[in-house]
Amino acid sequence: MLLCGVDEAGRGPIAGPVTAAAVILPEDFPTEVLADSKALTPDQREQAAGLIRARALALATGWATPQEIDRLNIHRATLLAMARALGRLGLRPDLVLVDGLFTPPVDLPCRAVVRGDSSVPAIMAASIIAKTVRDRWMRLYARREPLYGFEQHKGYPTPGHRQKVRQFGLSPIHRRSFRISPPG
Repeated sequence: MLLCGVDEAGRGPIAGPVTAAAVILPEDFPTEVLADSKALTPDQREQAAGLIRARALALATGWATPQEIDRLNIHRATLLAMARALGRLGLRPDLVLVDGLFTPPVDLPCRAVVRGDSSVPAIMAASIIAKTVRDRWMRLYARREPLYGFEQHKGYPTPGHRQKVRQFGLSPIHRRSFRISPPG
C-alpha cells in the first residue's frame, strides 16, 4: 500500500508563500530521524531532508503565492498548495494522510490526522521537506530584498520584522490580508 504524507509550512508568516510537501516513504525508511519539523534544529531538519530526498519513493512540493493567499485566504491557499504537491507527485498513492483537520480537493482517498506531524512518519517527512524548502526559498529571496531580514525570521511576525515593515513599508511578498504591523 502506497501511503502519502502531506503537510505544509508557512501558514503563520506575514510574508512569503505557503509551501506543502507530499512524501511517500519506503517501508524500510529509518523513521528514527523523523519528528515534527518544529521539534528539530535547522541542522537536524537539513540532515533528515537529505535522507528523505535520497530514499523517498516519491516526493513533491506545491506552493501558493502571497497574492493567492490574499485572494483566497490562508486556509484555502494551503489546501491549494497541498493539491499542487499531490498533483506533481509522480506516483498515485493508495491513501493520503494530511496533517490537521482538512484535506485538499483532490481525486485521491484522503484522511486528515490531527497532530499527524508528530505521529505519522510520512507526514513528519512531509513536514520536514515543506519547512526546509520554504526556509531555503526565504533565504534566497532575502538576497533580492535584503532590507527585511527574511533570512533570519523567514517571514514570521517577529518584533524586528514588524519594525522593518514600519521602516521600509511592504515588500512584494508581504501578505496584505494579514495584520502585518500593529500601531507603534
